[in-house]
Amino acid sequence: MKVLVVGGVAGGASTAARIRRLDEQAEVIIFERGPHVSFSNCSLPFHLSGIVPTSEKLILMDPVQFKKKYNLEARVSQEVVAINRQNKSITVKHVMTGETYEESYDKLVLSPGAHPTLPNVDGIKSSHVFTVRNVVDIEKLQGYVQLAAVENIAVIGGGFIGIEVAENLRKAGKNVTVVQRSNQIMASYDLDMVQIMHKELLDHGVALEAGVALTKIEEGKVHLDSGKVIAADAVVVAIGVTPETHLAVDAGLELGITGAIKVDGNYVTSDDSIYAVGDAIEVYHRILHKPVRLALAGPAQKQARAAADHMYGITNRNKGVIGSSSIRIFDYNCAATGINEKEAKEAGMQVDSVYVIAPDKVGLMPSSNPLHFKLVYEVPTGKILGAQAIGKGNADKRIDVIATLITMDGTLEDLKDLELSYSPMYGTAKDVVNMAALVATNILYGRFKQVHITDVRPLFEQGATFLDVREVKEFENGHIKNAINIPLSELRDRMAEVPTDRPVYVHCRSAQRSYNAVMALKNSGFTNVYNVSGSFLGICLTEYYTDVRDGREPIVTKYNFK
Repeated sequence: MKVLVVGGVAGGASTAARIRRLDEQAEVIIFERGPHVSFSNCSLPFHLSGIVPTSEKLILMDPVQFKKKYNLEARVSQEVVAINRQNKSITVKHVMTGETYEESYDKLVLSPGAHPTLPNVDGIKSSHVFTVRNVVDIEKLQGYVQLAAVENIAVIGGGFIGIEVAENLRKAGKNVTVVQRSNQIMASYDLDMVQIMHKELLDHGVALEAGVALTKIEEGKVHLDSGKVIAADAVVVAIGVTPETHLAVDAGLELGITGAIKVDGNYVTSDDSIYAVGDAIEVYHRILHKPVRLALAGPAQKQARAAADHMYGITNRNKGVIGSSSIRIFDYNCAATGINEKEAKEAGMQVDSVYVIAPDKVGLMPSSNPLHFKLVYEVPTGKILGAQAIGKGNADKRIDVIATLITMDGTLEDLKDLELSYSPMYGTAKDVVNMAALVATNILYGRFKQVHITDVRPLFEQGATFLDVREVKEFENGHIKNAINIPLSELRDRMAEVPTDRPVYVHCRSAQRSYNAVMALKNSGFTNVYNVSGSFLGICLTEYYTDVRDGREPIVTKYNFK
């Protein structure tokens, strides 16, 4: 069998390697229009700070290595410009010379990826405007930044690439501003969690302009629709990607509702001889029950294996995607899986969530830090729909647990009883994922009531009563304005001071002591008490960035992030 693969990297190269493992006699040729057929595209931004010291380190394998190790032919700087379905051949153009030739196939695999989306604004094609897709792109950006003595850089877009580029440029000593059209970066997270990331950017000297759009690029500056002008010797555009579908469209292959190439469960296109994998295709989302686009390396590699297997009659069970991902933002590790609360509600699902702040390991350990964990679940079934974790410890480990449960259609009951490994150096005996499930089951079954952290400001503005059960010294170091302070250690002797004629919203630092206070009050006859999810630490983190950005009056006397 002769298989031609259009595009390398995660999708194409992985398909070719799997075919070779299945069939030593198959003729496999990979075509790559760029000079590099296999490189670590997810590591590209880390070259800007020197974490990846040279661009050559980003290149994983060249054509000579492909031939020696896998007996695969990789033709670089050769662009596939047409698919001739009737003849089962492709037209290939030498990028350097413009010469073309035909190559026949038995099976064809499309893995062209996706190209950076560019906004339609004046100046977008200027020489100091860059995108990041491949090694050549990152070399151009790094070369310009270093040779032109660039100091001020605007990064347009707050997704994975934009934030990683911003962080690494900042680590390289540059003045960086991130411009994000929506009111938050990292759309896979809910706003209450993202505010932690926003503060982390500010804390490390990255300016963030959220809720504004780019309108024009000029030499040395960019203009925003807010009227603000940002100094920018260089501009990196990272607002998203668009699937490379022109080959498929010209060949008459069917596109899906997302505008990406439509494939079946085995990644076969509308032509039985043509497969497609990676960022150019649409995939089935197992929670949303609809086609989506998902530009992630892990799913692309799984698609590649499944497509190769199908060519040889090996069954593939396609369970759909859930979108697990992670990112580091300076000192914080961030990870998410499934859908967030906003997505769930937009999809018309009946959902609720809990926000838990717990130590990532036993508090006696020197590197113990708070881990912020949000769990989204279906009501009334308790089916787990998604989670987000942010902290200085192993956020990704916790999210991988949730990803596994989602894949197995797990519920809160499954999660609360899940037995996980434990050592004081790595976690706590009752891990944050177990704790979140315990809190969620209490809420789901009506054992106590909560309010979400996003409800705190509206409640405050309505004159609601807040009861702070932290100790007096903690209270004096910052509290919600007009809050009542009755420490948990004194609550049972001072219950007469707690109002009974209106709702009382109870909080502490992280919602654990306030949960105990709520249960003590509830079991003493109080019926209108609520625990504030996230409590004072969460309130400070949720409020801070917007207060700073908008010059808004804080609802706290003093922020306390410790």
